[in-house]
Amino acid sequence: MAVKSIGKYEAKMMDRVENFHGNQLVYIGWDKHRMINSAMGFPLPPQMPFSALLSDVMPMCYKDHPDFEKVVWDDSVIWSLNGKSFTPDVNKSLEDNGIDHKSLLRFETPNLTGLNGAGM
Repeated sequence: MAVKSIGKYEAKMMDRVENFHGNQLVYIGWDKHRMINSAMGFPLPPQMPFSALLSDVMPMCYKDHPDFEKVVWDDSVIWSLNGKSFTPDVNKSLEDNGIDHKSLLRFETPNLTGLNGAGM
C-alpha cells in the first residue's frame, strides 16, 4: 500500500524551559487518590525549597481532598521522581533534590487510601 507524505514536519516545542521565565515545569501526583485524576503541572523556581513545595504548593492542589489534612510529611510517605524511588531532603531546593524541568514527582500515603479506601 502506498503512503502519501505531507513532507517534513518541524515542530516548535512550546514547553521548553526557556519559555518559563526562570521556572521549571514540575508535575505532581498523589497515588491512590484519584479524586484528582492526574498529575498537575506547576511552573516552580528551581531554588524553591522542597519544604515550600509541601507547605505552599501541595495545599493548593489537594486541600479539597478530605485525606489531605491527615497527611503527615514524615518517612511514611513514599516518593518517586521520574519513576524511580526518591527520598527528598526538605531542607534542599528542588534543583538540589534532582527535580528539574518536566519532572514527575509522585507520592503515596500508605495509611491514607482515598475516599472510603477506594483510591479516590
